[in-house]
Amino acid sequence: MPFLTEAEPPRGVPLDVLPGIRRIVARNPSVMTYQGTNTYLIEGEEGLSVLDPGPEDVQHVQEILAGAGTAPIRRILLTHTHRDHFGAVAALQAATGVPVYAYRHSAKPGFTPDMPLDDGDEVAGLTAIFTPGHAADHLCFALRDGQRKILFSGDHVMSWSSSIVSPPDGDMLAYYRSLERLLDRDDELYLSGHGPMLPEPQTLVRELLGHRQRREATILCQLEEQDWGVAALAARLYAKTNPFLKVAAQRNVLAHLLKLAAEGRAVELEPATELPADAPQIPAPPGEVQRESGSAAAMMQRDALRRFSLKK
Repeated sequence: MPFLTEAEPPRGVPLDVLPGIRRIVARNPSVMTYQGTNTYLIEGEEGLSVLDPGPEDVQHVQEILAGAGTAPIRRILLTHTHRDHFGAVAALQAATGVPVYAYRHSAKPGFTPDMPLDDGDEVAGLTAIFTPGHAADHLCFALRDGQRKILFSGDHVMSWSSSIVSPPDGDMLAYYRSLERLLDRDDELYLSGHGPMLPEPQTLVRELLGHRQRREATILCQLEEQDWGVAALAARLYAKTNPFLKVAAQRNVLAHLLKLAAEGRAVELEPATELPADAPQIPAPPGEVQRESGSAAAMMQRDALRRFSLKK
């Protein structure tokens, strides 16, 4: 797929992206977050909107406040409530006293946005676009400013990698539909939650959807031959060596299998009794995977044992 790369960006300073838009890259690089989470400072007539404050990191919050300079921060916007985007919300809100805008049905227990958003709602010149799949509460934000057609795409579509779809928060069927929805739009540039800006984004969106469709076809072929457990099938399909990426592969495979089951093309069987010998055994998954699944390591191990067959 036509993914983009970038050198490690400077830390702690706002980087010009486009006129009126800057980003501060958080200090949370990893195999799941690339160089780190992009926190965007978006200028408006009344002041700044901060999109995705990033991970729980006091230094990053101070850098957001310093990056704002004399421009008042008026609101906090969230694409979704995974902790690498949401973690700094409490500290930034405490420092500014501004409201938090996010999808009206939060996927994070105990959190309710001050200003709930629904699909199509507008705030500070941005239009919320409900795009579940990677996360149940995922929003993209569309900006139409003169001739510019920009989409802040969060983790739904990223320039550097495909997104993990990790049940129960992640839903593969919803992910398909959200990608299809973006293909019907005319956005010219994506600014994603991780990685550099993405020009001509529909090319990558088509590739991402096609990749998932091809993966699904491969899974169906495997199910025609035999029943499969999640961990065993992931090991068959993905050549991953990093244990965290092995876990991510299992989550994606489970999401595909649950989609097929929901569509009546596969059925879930009694779970396997043991994991494959090369299945990752980790006391806790990386934070991004753990939070995105909405579950802890024990649940992931149980999910790895789940088995599916083709519906006869």
